[in-house]
Amino acid sequence: MKQKILIINGPNLNLLGRREPGIYGHDTLGDIMARLAAKFPEVETDSFQSNHEGALIDKIHEVGFDDSYAGIVLNAGAYTHTSLALADAIAAVPVKVVEVHLSNVFAREEIRHRSLIAPVCAGSISGFGAKSYELAIRALLTD
Repeated sequence: MKQKILIINGPNLNLLGRREPGIYGHDTLGDIMARLAAKFPEVETDSFQSNHEGALIDKIHEVGFDDSYAGIVLNAGAYTHTSLALADAIAAVPVKVVEVHLSNVFAREEIRHRSLIAPVCAGSISGFGAKSYELAIRALLTD
């Protein structure tokens, strides 16, 4: 039976490939998800994207208690820096969550240097572009 990992993407990540390619690259979210599925054929990589905080929280609640998941890879976008509710949702579930960011958030605006979700995540990966997702999956699989 394949291990399952959910990849959650937050606000504005549906615009990847078109949105600020100098920061986020030219790959679309679909491109990234397809590469991950090809790179990890032994893993069922489900994906979910929403621009709405409540939808992200609902998805974490839905999957967070499902023992068939090895973990969640979460790119919460700007909610990383603003959402205590998202942090509470992560803290409430037993499944491991790895925070990811395409850009190096510490090389950007000051507000992006603080993550409200990092303290309740198993780890954080940023600055490696689309490879950040791959590194997060590897971390979940080796844990």
